[in-house]
Amino acid sequence: QLKNLIERVLKQLDLYSEDAVNLLLGTAAQESRLGEYIRQLGNGPALGIFQMEPTTFRDIMANYLKYKPGLGQKIIALAGTNGLKSEYLEFNLVVAIAFARLHYLRVSEKIPNMIDGYARYWKVYYNTCKGKGTEQEFIENYKRFVL
Repeated sequence: QLKNLIERVLKQLDLYSEDAVNLLLGTAAQESRLGEYIRQLGNGPALGIFQMEPTTFRDIMANYLKYKPGLGQKIIALAGTNGLKSEYLEFNLVVAIAFARLHYLRVSEKIPNMIDGYARYWKVYYNTCKGKGTEQEFIENYKRFVL
């Protein structure tokens, strides 16, 4: 069901690719076990199935969506909200999916098309070198929760 929802959201936002869907599924598997955790453990700031931090959400709003108001309006309409707030990441799957996709969309490197490529891409561009996650964990969680 989550894969289907991700596909529908991305298609309606004109941001769909099969690799984007697989990358988002892998990200959700790694970050929250596909939604088992919707708030970061240990009182951290990350929210939702993609465990996005409010600062990242605000950065996307200020430095990306600000210049693409039509896309922001599409997300608002699809999410059924009056606006976009970081708190929505926790309980509105459309907002969480859209912002995870926007986060990756800002990367100039093309999304790879294999699990190990998704793992590297996630580590470099989502988790970063400062994050505790590893590519091997991503691969294991992808196989466990997605395949």
